[in-house]
Amino acid sequence: MARVTVEDCVEKVTNRFELVLLAAHRARAISNGSEITIDPDNDKNPVISLREIADGTIPPADLREGLIHSIQKNVEVDEPEPDAAPLLNSDRRPQTLGRDDPMADTQMDPITEDQLLRGMESLTPIEPSSTGAGGSSRGR
Repeated sequence: MARVTVEDCVEKVTNRFELVLLAAHRARAISNGSEITIDPDNDKNPVISLREIADGTIPPADLREGLIHSIQKNVEVDEPEPDAAPLLNSDRRPQTLGRDDPMADTQMDPITEDQLLRGMESLTPIEPSSTGAGGSSRGR
């Protein structure tokens, strides 16, 4: 095929807008190093992608799937089926080991903000240094 026309490609992809999207996606893939399935004949990547679509060497469904995956931000992860793993008996308590045991946790006394401030004030020195923050004491 010496020239590619839209009519050659519309037989494979009926929607012209979708054809443009698929051909552009395939042209980007070719420029990123994807293998060409036809003889390039010194053509540019958009023409090669259109020729591949017209010749049917790349199925439009595969191009469509690749385009969708390239646009997606969140990829769906298949969740396991509910009956895939056996359920635990509700009367059986799961084992807890070491620090995960809630009975072994240390109990903390609640403290108010005022109590915290009074405790912090008792930690500060009574007389601040006369030189300021870390300065040398010249003239003393």
